[in-house]
Amino acid sequence: MNDWKALTIHPMAQSGDIEVPTQMNDLFSYEPHALCLAARDEAMPHINELILDEKEGKMFGVLVVETSDGLGYLAAYSGQIRGRSDWPGFVPAVYDYLQPDGFFKVHEAEISALNREIETRQNDKERLETSKILADLKREYMEVATELNYQNMKAKVRRHELRAAGPLTQEQEDELIRESQFMKAESRRVKMGYNERIDELTAKMAQFDEPIREMKAERRQLSDALQRWLFERFEVLNSEGKSKNLIDIFKDTSLGRPPSGAGECCEPKLLHYAYKNGLRPVQMAMFWVGASPSLEIRHNGRFYPACRGKCLPILRWMMPEKEKKTEDVGEKKLIELPTIYEDEAIAVVNKPFGLLSVPGVSDYYSVWSIVRERYPDADSPLTVHRLDQPTSGVMLIGKTKDACVELQRQFAEREVQKRYVALLEQPTSAFAEKKGTIDLPLYSQPLNRPYQSVDYENGKKAVTEYEIIGETDGHARVALYPKTGRTHQLRVHCAHIKGLNNPVLGDNLYGNMPSRRLFLHAESIHFHHPTTGEEMSFQIPPEF
Repeated sequence: MNDWKALTIHPMAQSGDIEVPTQMNDLFSYEPHALCLAARDEAMPHINELILDEKEGKMFGVLVVETSDGLGYLAAYSGQIRGRSDWPGFVPAVYDYLQPDGFFKVHEAEISALNREIETRQNDKERLETSKILADLKREYMEVATELNYQNMKAKVRRHELRAAGPLTQEQEDELIRESQFMKAESRRVKMGYNERIDELTAKMAQFDEPIREMKAERRQLSDALQRWLFERFEVLNSEGKSKNLIDIFKDTSLGRPPSGAGECCEPKLLHYAYKNGLRPVQMAMFWVGASPSLEIRHNGRFYPACRGKCLPILRWMMPEKEKKTEDVGEKKLIELPTIYEDEAIAVVNKPFGLLSVPGVSDYYSVWSIVRERYPDADSPLTVHRLDQPTSGVMLIGKTKDACVELQRQFAEREVQKRYVALLEQPTSAFAEKKGTIDLPLYSQPLNRPYQSVDYENGKKAVTEYEIIGETDGHARVALYPKTGRTHQLRVHCAHIKGLNNPVLGDNLYGNMPSRRLFLHAESIHFHHPTTGEEMSFQIPPEF
């Protein structure tokens, strides 16, 4: 048997009688083909050996190819592992910029030296002491100025009361005027004294910070130039044998330039190597191996689609025959949307899973399009909140503009109370606590929408209360009470390791157990009628 590490094109040992597809799969929406599963199984011992000591997992990919000797497969990982993109047995980077004495490393070292110098200057003892003195002085000035303003106001009120109480002698009036003038002069004197000291310290801080600012500007210029140099050398082949660099591939996208890390994912690596070596791509699949990152949600062994921000423009170039919409458009068809309550101002409907709340890029019906046909004369936007497409349950409709405005206000000010019910992948025994609160800020990844990640620096506050209420067929049944309304909030809070660490059953984004649907249902809603102010509650039990 050949040494696995001595090869890049590995012969398929387990293909057997598996039928070979004639077309590549859609990398943004796929179920892994049996050939990919076989290739993954053959590569796993070598993958596990490679990441044996890694604290965080890695995305790997396999590409089944046709060779002159039959079927084979390529294996790759995204980015680098322990600073290398050329571990034996795996497809190398499209462009290896990590050579120790190469252009990139030399200029990266210049940028690193600037980083160290900036950090040293920022942490200079005298600069830190000056910064603290300046901050303390500004705070002291604010306190003194506030107290002076308060005393001036009290004195002004007292003078007004004295004048209002009755006639004053000229001597008394002169005394009040002198008091007013003295207090104003004292305020100016105090302000001038503080400003002189603040200006002096500010000038001293500028002597420290101006070189730092100049070095940061230089660092930004060097970094941008090095990044552009790198992207110009990332030349990727397509299925027609043509080559194009990442700068040209991304210039007509909404970003206008390649994002950091573009071209280093598994998919471009695998396809580029196949085209370069005259191999016909058959099927590809990407999967996570190892522990989940702290911010994103990744499950060991789970297959994932290609990311849209970094990979979609590249793969459109590399596979021009696939340059069609990756969304499943299909024919427009009528979907039932039961109404459970209706009056002149509002309607309450039961949204089935799989129905969009508002129109998307496809021509499918949505809640909005259905109610727009029902109420063609309505002067309102109708939908005042949304449920994810795979989520079912109760939705509010505002039939008039005033009703919509008032309901949206109630949602914005968190006056609307909602209860969701979900089945989770694991049983109730997986929980140490039967109820509690999850507080994890969420950030919408601009390069991989609609995926949400936990981000303590850039994320928006997201809070969910939960209660374990039972178990169904080995799956915990949980009640969820969102206190904020972030995209995918409940799904992320259930799946994340710092949340329930137990994904919603059937969650194709954050879960690990495929199912016929997402088992998440908006069971009840409580609000005030937008016209009468009456408290209203509606409940729709889940079908699961």
